[in-house]
Amino acid sequence: MAIELVRDYFKELGIAYKILEFETSSATVELAAQALNVEPGRIAKTLSFKIEDHCILVVAAGDAKIDNPKFKATFGVKAKMLTPEEVLEQVGHAVGGVCPFGIPENVSVFLDESLKRFETVFPACGSSNSAIELTIEELYTYANGQGWIDVSKGWE
Repeated sequence: MAIELVRDYFKELGIAYKILEFETSSATVELAAQALNVEPGRIAKTLSFKIEDHCILVVAAGDAKIDNPKFKATFGVKAKMLTPEEVLEQVGHAVGGVCPFGIPENVSVFLDESLKRFETVFPACGSSNSAIELTIEELYTYANGQGWIDVSKGWE
């Protein structure tokens, strides 16, 4: 299971104990916010996009939506999300548990500016009923972030 990849990744960093697992689903922003009793914006959702022949991940605040003109200005192509099958194949996590941890080295991770207004956020951990609380700096570091980008709207 993908959560085991994430757990192994965080074991190497000494923080596997911080992974939270829930009795209920946290597969959507709304469900995760309910499970954690936090506002939806603090859920760090990981979105998978196709850029030419490879995949990138964009981690954004739960209340942010992708702004297509900003995305195209940043990456030079129209935003095209991967299908659930492509996500599982290329990222190694199923939709509902996609996260920027325990992923193939050829998958680049970018963090959206919408996250910077929070001290801590909650990304998933590879399953549809898991999360971990990380500071913004920890998220950037542990996700091997390639940079901060501004490709979202609706959260301002």
